[in-house]
Amino acid sequence: QVQLVESGGGSVQAGGSLRLSCAASGYTYSRYCMGWFRQAPGKEREGVAIIFTGSGTTNYADSVKGRFTISQDNAKNTLYLQMNSLKPEDTAMYYCAADFRPSYCRLSASKYNYWGQGSQVTVAS
Repeated sequence: QVQLVESGGGSVQAGGSLRLSCAASGYTYSRYCMGWFRQAPGKEREGVAIIFTGSGTTNYADSVKGRFTISQDNAKNTLYLQMNSLKPEDTAMYYCAADFRPSYCRLSASKYNYWGQGSQVTVAS
């Protein structure tokens, strides 16, 4: 069965960096979408960054462009999110997700049907 296991969350000061990892297993697809999403208390889950594994094409939320980088290691079936210049408003629970039957990759959480357990990121001001 599909399993996504996240790691790398923690607490940092504003301006700091953090790298999240998501180890994926239990599937054989080669062209699919993977993404990072986040949810803060009282807010909707929002898309942060996505990647299409077939081409490496990425897309980012405007709020993180220039600061966050999504990448993948196909050999390890691992997804990463490098987070630089962190801001207090980045504080949230971060989730990795997969969409194995995409028409195209989206930043909408509703289009993803496999999720990791979440990793808390807290950015102090």
